[in-house]
Amino acid sequence: MSDRISVVIAEDSLLVRDSVMRSLSTVPEVDVVGVAEDYDSAAELVASYRPTILMTDVRMPPTSTDEGIRLARWLRAAYPDVGVIVLSNYADPGYAAGLLEGGTAGRGYLLKDRVSHFDELGEAVRQVATGGTVLDPLVVEALLAQPRSAPALSRLTPREREVLGELATGFSNRIVAQRLVLSQRAVEKHINSIFAKLELTVDDGVDRRVKAVLMFLDHRGTG
Repeated sequence: MSDRISVVIAEDSLLVRDSVMRSLSTVPEVDVVGVAEDYDSAAELVASYRPTILMTDVRMPPTSTDEGIRLARWLRAAYPDVGVIVLSNYADPGYAAGLLEGGTAGRGYLLKDRVSHFDELGEAVRQVATGGTVLDPLVVEALLAQPRSAPALSRLTPREREVLGELATGFSNRIVAQRLVLSQRAVEKHINSIFAKLELTVDDGVDRRVKAVLMFLDHRGTG
């Protein structure tokens, strides 16, 4: 199996497209195989190239509403092995929930500001390419702020909530420790406490870090 990561970019803004391509050019294992400006051309490129990842704007022609989310839903049915990273100007929990409907594996939601952070974008691409999930920290904050998250998350201390927010960004324990100015051992203790309070047990098919943040989405629309 090739260790190359092929990417199709779907973005109607020339400025953003150029910025994404410049960022991805710094990731040695990434090949950009196609560029689209709207929903239909993005779907055609994915069908032609079967890329590792579709990196798509959340809003594109023809309607400029939720084309990126609709592409992600289509891919889940038509090409489930293709990962999706949605780029947006907005930390919108509704968009995030739509992206993650049906499973979190191979999905990412990043704010466009992250495109200029070459290291972070490259790490996000690698995570999603291997079936991981990456959420922008501001998206995590928006998700955690929703009322439906309160019953489970109210069990957590403020520090545990802070650690939980960092976990969903896809960073390792070491990076989380650096960002929060904690020891790695302290981060590990907080993580274990979070999993225990949220009653998340080991499951080979589930990323508990992401599930800890998104568990309330399983009941989206209820209550």
